Amino acid sequence: MSEARTMREWRFYIVDMIGFAEKILSYTEGLDQDSFTAHDLTYDATLRNLELIGEAATRIPEEVRQQYPDIPWRMIVATRNRLIHAYLGIDDDTVWSIIQDNIPELLEQLRVIKAQQAGE
Repeated sequence: MSEARTMREWRFYIVDMIGFAEKILSYTEGLDQDSFTAHDLTYDATLRNLELIGEAATRIPEEVRQQYPDIPWRMIVATRNRLIHAYLGIDDDTVWSIIQDNIPELLEQLRVIKAQQAGE
């Protein structure tokens, strides 16, 4: 694999995170927590996209993270780690809270970063 392919520009990870967050909101739109947890395919797809948000966040350089301290970078990565490794199981109440409370705000923040980087 060439070095150019392994050294992906961090801005692309922001775009990825936006896409993953949009998928999460799309998958869970119109659902309540009970419907969400009962729908295996939706549940699994949503968890996977939460994991991917965290994985992409690990690729954001520290100096960029410091420019955007309102984004809980460490918590995003920690959530990814917890989901990937299922430490102590996955708490559905916490996952639902993240979907309902944190993802919409994160999506807005990521869109601001993207716009600022594009010079908009």
